[in-house]
Amino acid sequence: RRQFGLPAARSSPGNRQEASALPGARSGSRGRGRARGGRAGGSVGTRRMFFLFFFFYYFLFFFFYFFFYFVGSNVLRMSSGIQIKKKTSAQKSKICSPEAQPKPSDKLNPKTIDPFRAYSQPLSAFSATYARGGIPCRLVHGSVNHKLQWECPPETIPFDPLLLTLAEGLRETKHPYTFVSKEGFKELLLVEGAAEKAIPLLPRLVPVLKAALAHADDEVFGRGLDAIVQLSAVVGPSLNDHLKLLLTNLLKRLMDKKYREKVTVALQKLEHNGGKATVAIIKSKIPTYCSIYS
Repeated sequence: RRQFGLPAARSSPGNRQEASALPGARSGSRGRGRARGGRAGGSVGTRRMFFLFFFFYYFLFFFFYFFFYFVGSNVLRMSSGIQIKKKTSAQKSKICSPEAQPKPSDKLNPKTIDPFRAYSQPLSAFSATYARGGIPCRLVHGSVNHKLQWECPPETIPFDPLLLTLAEGLRETKHPYTFVSKEGFKELLLVEGAAEKAIPLLPRLVPVLKAALAHADDEVFGRGLDAIVQLSAVVGPSLNDHLKLLLTNLLKRLMDKKYREKVTVALQKLEHNGGKATVAIIKSKIPTYCSIYS
């Protein structure tokens, strides 16, 4: 008012109240600004706390996720390896178990030589002779029983060395060697004049039969025992001079219950074919033997 030349306004109680009210208003606006600033600062603090909490939460989440991912994958690999090993061992047991148990068809299908198999062991004397055709007979397969067919009459065949070769074949464990050696030895001793041909061969023939008796295979031992009985029936008392060489192996088998009866019957046949002089020879090695004449 003074600037524009106007008279100064008179102070009145209303004006004074308005003037006195202005500082309070100013102070209230300042308080409101401070409150708003406090609220803004509080909201920023809460945002920061929320962001830190959010970041920490996701950090823990990804940490445990990757931790369990890698650790779990290794555990699964280890467990899968164990399961594979268990499966392979079970498969091996399943594969090996049928071979250990005999099959009913094994009686009808004996073990046969596989011509396409590469054998690491060298051929025996009998198998080598049989392979090159040194044995004048061949196997004829029948519907029920097998038999031998000789290329020439057995009576015309010299025993040396055929009888020795057949005796060595008694230790074979493969078909057809087992059948050819057993039947060939038996049929060769049945020919006329077999005793005159076999007696000179006893010093070389008895050690071969002894090796068959000492064989670990039960079938080989049985074939050797049958061959001795057949030879004793042909040569008679001429076998007594070589009998001690065979009694040692017979005594070992006599101690086994499985062979006791069979060995006892064989000893009785040897005594019957060799005469009373055979009893003293047998008792010198087997004192518990009971003679058939007592």
